Amino acid sequence: MVTDETPVLKFESRIAAFTQQQIRYTRKSRTIGWLRLAIFLGGVGGCYFFFDRGQNLAGFSMLICFYIIFLIALKYHTQLQYQQKHYTFLTNINKEEVERLKGNLHVFDPGNRYQNSQHLYTSDLDIFGRHSLYQLLNRAITGIGQDKLAAWLQAPAPFQEISSRQEAVATLAPAIDWRQELQAKALHYKHTVTQPFQFFDWLNEPTFYKDKGWLKALIFVLPPITIAGLYLLFTANWSYLALAGMISQYLLGYKYSLERDTYYEKSSGMYEVLQSYRDILKHIENYPTKAAKIQKLQQQLQVDGQPASRHIHSLTQIVEYLSARMNVYVSLILNTVLMWDFFWMWRLDQWKARVSGNMQAILEVVAETEALASLAAFKYANPSFTVPQISSTPFEFVAQQLGHPLIFSSNLIKNNFRMAGKGHTGIITGSNMSGKSTFLRTVGINLVLAQAGAVVCADNFLFYPMQVYTAMRTEDNLAESTSSFYAELKRLRMLLDLTITDTPVFYLLDEILKGTNSGDRHAGAKALILQLHKRNASGLVSTHDLELGALEQEHPDFIQNYSFNSIIEGDKIIFDYKLHPGICKSFNASKLMQLMGIEM
Repeated sequence: MVTDETPVLKFESRIAAFTQQQIRYTRKSRTIGWLRLAIFLGGVGGCYFFFDRGQNLAGFSMLICFYIIFLIALKYHTQLQYQQKHYTFLTNINKEEVERLKGNLHVFDPGNRYQNSQHLYTSDLDIFGRHSLYQLLNRAITGIGQDKLAAWLQAPAPFQEISSRQEAVATLAPAIDWRQELQAKALHYKHTVTQPFQFFDWLNEPTFYKDKGWLKALIFVLPPITIAGLYLLFTANWSYLALAGMISQYLLGYKYSLERDTYYEKSSGMYEVLQSYRDILKHIENYPTKAAKIQKLQQQLQVDGQPASRHIHSLTQIVEYLSARMNVYVSLILNTVLMWDFFWMWRLDQWKARVSGNMQAILEVVAETEALASLAAFKYANPSFTVPQISSTPFEFVAQQLGHPLIFSSNLIKNNFRMAGKGHTGIITGSNMSGKSTFLRTVGINLVLAQAGAVVCADNFLFYPMQVYTAMRTEDNLAESTSSFYAELKRLRMLLDLTITDTPVFYLLDEILKGTNSGDRHAGAKALILQLHKRNASGLVSTHDLELGALEQEHPDFIQNYSFNSIIEGDKIIFDYKLHPGICKSFNASKLMQLMGIEM
């Protein structure tokens, strides 16, 4: 059914619907909670009534009946509480979507852990940090999903991978129910383990029972002997067999206490993470799709003819049973009668032998699916954005109505731009605050989106996959005794080293060599542009240096001038933020200083 419902209206209607469901399940949960209390009190009262009158059989019968009824009510109450939380999560997910559309990104994870001042472009283009692209895109809940999305934003994907992601994103974008269920299912569990890969790396280490066949045999011999001894202890008052069995188990536990502790320590904290992976994997396994990339991911979720979610569920149970040692008294009984830790260590070793070799691929599916779902949610929320087209012409870049995705103004100014060919440089001149730097960031951030497989803020977008490189926000470093000028030189050196390789590089340089005098700045910038012309690179350079614009006359075949202009009307400076061909004709520095109180 075709609908004109905007994303905002869709999210708001879902908020209303999910809020009603949340209220409904809250009421039912409260009712069953009171019912559980009534069952408990009724059971206690009934048992007391019969036992007090010596009717022990009736008392035991009532105890068993009320216990069964209580367990049924408890299970139902747990399910209601899960649904209550689930609809709360879905409500909040849609509220967050509305906040993103309003540009209120401060409430979201900024991804500061991914910030790297030495990266080729992330610091200059606001990929991570406050009011960043990561905050706008990320819907991943698991740490590995967040890491995957961050990795996609830090490096361009190969040609074919970009196309595969675009197909998967196009499939997932309209599947709003499936995507938000994926988020909600993960939110039910705490993801306190930041590096789950460490646990699964440990699973690939040699098993405890590798050279201990005798101990493995004792798992199935000592417990029956001990239990038989305990039976004889209570029936025939014969205690030696029970004592021998329990002492033997205690001594074995003491001998291998370090190994037992290691198994627990490595698995402790993973219980809720594994439950989350189990639910996510089951959700992925059941998703019907024709997208080649998603189908390929689903194929990785079959291990020994069984779905990965089932294997993770088994691992979850093993970890849960190993955690029984947390109760000192229960642990003492279980480990001196049933060899409890040894049994579940053996079960974990069995699991490791069957599945651990596939865990890297299984976790990769979780990570990639969450990253794809993030890009799909971004596409759904921005129906005016376009799917980029990949060009086979080196360094071709054509954009119509190109805007910055992190500017949320209803009057967002957009520009058209095109260039193509290796060794080309666009020199952008303009007055202060006219939009030069913002335009460079607009080009860069949309190229990052395109090469991650996402939609871009444009009406049409054609690009040749390239390595983006920026030099825009160079700062001094007191700790390293580095001036801002020297920091910029080091940044430009990185660019020169990068362009020696076969990798096509698209550079965005803002006010280069601004830390030196005008003569050296002009000479250095000119030399750099001519040097880059001979490399496997093209890009844009913004500058206040009008003399640099003269290069177009000397080299019209590979240098083009563009400009942003302003108009001064009385005490007002008016900007149109539109990209124009040619050198800038108007400057406003004197007027700006005058407006700030400097007598000119």
